[in-house]
Amino acid sequence: MLVVLAMSLAACNLIDEMMDRVAQELDKEGFFDDLPDPTAADGSGADADDNTPGRTTDKTDVEAQTGDVVLAEGDLSFHFLTLGNKYTGDSTYIKIGDVDILIDAGSRQNSAATIIDYVGRYCTDGVLEYVIATHAHQDHIAGFVGTKGVGVLGAFEIGTIIEFARTNATSSIYNSYCAARDAAVERGAKAYTALECWNNQNGAQRSYTLAEGVTMDVLYNYYYEHDTSDENDYSVCVMFNYGDSHYLFTGDLEKDGESYLVDNNDLPHCKLFKGGHHGSYTANTAKLMQAVQPDVVCVCCCCGSTEYTAVDANTFPSQAFFERVLPYTDQIFVTTMVQIVPAEDDDDDVDEIGVDMNGNVVVVTDGTSLAVNCSASATPAPYTQWFEEHRTWPEGVREQYQKEESQAGEQTADENAPAPEDAENGETGEQNG
Repeated sequence: MLVVLAMSLAACNLIDEMMDRVAQELDKEGFFDDLPDPTAADGSGADADDNTPGRTTDKTDVEAQTGDVVLAEGDLSFHFLTLGNKYTGDSTYIKIGDVDILIDAGSRQNSAATIIDYVGRYCTDGVLEYVIATHAHQDHIAGFVGTKGVGVLGAFEIGTIIEFARTNATSSIYNSYCAARDAAVERGAKAYTALECWNNQNGAQRSYTLAEGVTMDVLYNYYYEHDTSDENDYSVCVMFNYGDSHYLFTGDLEKDGESYLVDNNDLPHCKLFKGGHHGSYTANTAKLMQAVQPDVVCVCCCCGSTEYTAVDANTFPSQAFFERVLPYTDQIFVTTMVQIVPAEDDDDDVDEIGVDMNGNVVVVTDGTSLAVNCSASATPAPYTQWFEEHRTWPEGVREQYQKEESQAGEQTADENAPAPEDAENGETGEQNG
């Protein structure tokens, strides 16, 4: 019996060796190339939301610098604003030619003065052709109201207001926003919901032409028409398009909202993405990142603030945010960050204040190239001291960027090297000299 068992084991080993050889030969022939990847992000393998495979589109080279912003004719610019305090909030000013747009006006009512001052430098005719209020949270609408009767909606002439189609809000700041909006309408502004825009109803448009070849499209959000307990998922979502280039804004849309957004819209590769929900771990899902594969991501938040959570990994922008975004781009810019200082009224206590990380971040494009201008440091967030102390890179991702940088340097050196004939002539000339 022992002899039979030994013969059986030997036969099994021989079969295993033969199968291994067959598999190796099939692999050489590319037999396995078209089989589903067990970790594929399209859902054919592992859970798509737990896997970020990295970009499959070409990445636009980005030049980041500090200094004054100079806009040329035809430039489309996106300005991600600091808000004058330590609180997280959104406000993005957008300009193309004589058309001026403002998306949101957070983070508090006292932010209005900061926003009005900044926008006034560029909006020289005092007219905001379009204002978008993504959803009814204070950190997105308080600046529209302002203080002492001076808010963004009262400081400029307003052309068209596009706002959230649904809300559960009953707060005093929401009621004040409604009053400010109604006052703007009385002065001549038109106000539409995002759903009216999507449906091209009542004079609203799904797509607005801003300049030749430049449009602002209202995307379809499932929660324009369906109730949710999460106010963030009511966010107005818009895509700016300049020729074949695209720039995406999703407000504070969360995981469920992002999933529906991908399912219900034909989302292209985006040169620019405004980080969802201030870089929260509850947004910026792998599903959305795989769909749009951004070249540049800008986050409006007070980096590291404990305003919403004391869990360091979940403060804005979260560890999960970086894990999902970094496989696609390291060009991530953040407006402000928290700084710990001694409390004014207690020497034994500390307080948080808001200071610039990248400051006002301005992304300028001619429809092809991208340039990033920061009023403070131009260092992308993943390369800052704050990141080093509070966040970690996904495994292998930083090494990949270092490899790409090294290869780019080698290519540049090769391109700048003299041709063989030039080198020979140079040596001859030197000897003859």
